This record gives sequence, structure tokens and C-alpha cells, in this order.
Amino acid sequence: MSAGVMLAPFSIAYQTYGQLNADKSNAILLCHALTGDQHVANAHPVTGKPGWWCALVGPGKPFDTEKYFIICSNVLGGCMGTTGPASLNPATGKAYGLTLPVVTIADMARAQAMLVERLGIETLFCVAGGSMGGMQALQWAALFPEKVFSAMIIASAARHSAQNIAFHEVGRQAVMADPNWRAGRYIEEGVRPAKGLAVARMAAHVTYLSEEALQRKFGRKLQDRAEKTFSFDADFQVENYLRYQGSTFVDRFDANSYLYVTRACDYFDLAQDYGGSLARAFKHSPTRFCVVSFNSDWLYTTAESRVIVHALNAVAASVSFVEIETDKGHDSFLLDEPDFVATTRGFLAGAARARGLGS
Repeated sequence: MSAGVMLAPFSIAYQTYGQLNADKSNAILLCHALTGDQHVANAHPVTGKPGWWCALVGPGKPFDTEKYFIICSNVLGGCMGTTGPASLNPATGKAYGLTLPVVTIADMARAQAMLVERLGIETLFCVAGGSMGGMQALQWAALFPEKVFSAMIIASAARHSAQNIAFHEVGRQAVMADPNWRAGRYIEEGVRPAKGLAVARMAAHVTYLSEEALQRKFGRKLQDRAEKTFSFDADFQVENYLRYQGSTFVDRFDANSYLYVTRACDYFDLAQDYGGSLARAFKHSPTRFCVVSFNSDWLYTTAESRVIVHALNAVAASVSFVEIETDKGHDSFLLDEPDFVATTRGFLAGAARARGLGS
């Protein structure tokens, strides 16, 4: 691992959709975002809700399960079956808690590479992801260029900004300030830092939306009342919405995992691993890239996407870039945005022709 220690054994939970073709050339790895998981296009086993990318994954959709073999795994440090802080440490019989080594984006990619190898796949047709998933896709292209035919980097960045580190630290402190966190040993003590994790989710969720989207959806509308109550109840609809987001999140996510995945994002700085030059990470890369940003995304801005594009241009890599106009903010990549859907479909179709996958 990047921390200089060994983690063995470890488990990795994954889902697949579609069929692997005879020469194993149609495999796509989808990398999930911060609090996502492997359930990209099936009902979630905990919440019962549809998969997080049903808008783009399925028969006839851009990530067409009738053409491609789709793989999605829970990241290392996660909490949906892959080894994470809530997993049992075989050496102690107790949950790892904070004794699990700190996980990096590179660790996530290396674990995924082991899975892909175990599946008997030498080269992935595409590695794609948004947000933290985009970081993983970038890391894949840098670590395993000969194994990645194409890559989609969506609403992401080559390093975490100071602002984003700051937002993550607010969330981590909310978790750790909960009395039930118990220095990360809450599982063995039979409690859960649910309130702290809910607040962390509330704060983070604001960053996934745009001011325009919040104003359009909620404005200053009151929640189930005609007048303000002059109390600290959720008078406004936006308050009620955030409280709901926080309360439902704690049912499906582990608090320590939240610490680990946010830290992985914070540590991500791909250029630093290549002597301070992002372009050097992609020197002689044979991968075809598509970089996508959204103009209302203030978490991972278009400017940060352009940094990636400029680095790829500097080494004459094959790259296309699209900025999608929408007022839905960072979470636009999870939604059925027509221009984004068309971009994804077009890029994959072109890459499929170059790969010789046919129609």
C-alpha cells in the first residue's frame, strides 16, 4: 500500500452486468464516487433504491449492457463488502477501525487491477468514473497505461484543492466530535456515531449542488407550515431536505469508512507522484481520453478539468474535452443530462470502432 505496509488478505466486493465477449475485449470498469458502491445498476441491498448510475448503465444506454461487460467494485476502505475499517481484522477478530492503513486512490486502483486480473481480463475497453471515480480512472491510466484502452474522467480533478480538503475536514471533525465515535472503536463498543456522520453528509451534500439548483428546488419555501415557528425546528424545506439526506445516509454507510475515503481524496495529487509534472504521468500513453466537466460544478471546476486536458495535450495524448452547460452542479454526472448522455454515448461508440468491437 502507499502507506508502506502490507494489507493481506483483503476482500473486494463487485457486481458485473452484461457478458464478456470471447476475446475479453469489451470490459468496462466503472469507478464509484465518494459514498457510492458496487451497486451501479441494480437495486441497492440496503436501501432498495435503484443503482446510482441507472441513467447511463443498462440495455440501450451509453454503458450498454448488451454490448459491454460492466464491472463495478466497492473501493478499498469502503463498507459494502470490500475490506474497510468495519471489516474484521483476522489477526484480532475485531473490526479494524483506525488500525486499517490509510488508503489512497492508488491503493484503490491496484486492488481493482487484482480483481480485473482475477477475472482473466488483460485490457479494459474503458475505465470511467465521476468525482472520486474520475480520480481512480486517472490513476488507472497512469499506473496501467497498457491495460486501459480508453478512459472517461468526469467532474473530477488531478489533485484535491485546499477548499475540498477543508470541506472534508469539516465532515471528519463532525464524525469525530460525536461522543459515540469512541476514537473509532464504536463497533466493538456497540454504538454508532450517527449524529456526527449525518452532519458530515449534510455539509457535503451542499457541495454537490449549485446555488441555482437549491434556489429553484427550495428557495425560501417553508416546510409544512404557513409561518415561521420562531424555533430551531426545520422551518425551511432546504433544512428538512438536508436532515433527510443525513438521516438516511447513516443507514448505509460506515462512519470510519467516511474518514478513509475522504482522506484518500485529500491525498490525491497525481503530479506529485511524477516529479511535479502531471504530463509526465501520461507520457507515451496509448489511452484515448474523454474529460467532461459541468459549468455549474464548483466542487470540481471546469478549470481543474482543463488542467488534465492541458497535461494530456502536452504529451500528444488522444483527448477530447466537453464542458456541459447545466445548473445542477456537481451531481449532474449522476443525472439524466441529455448532453452528457450524448457525449458518453458518442465517445464510447468511437472508441468501440477503434477497438474493433463493431455495433
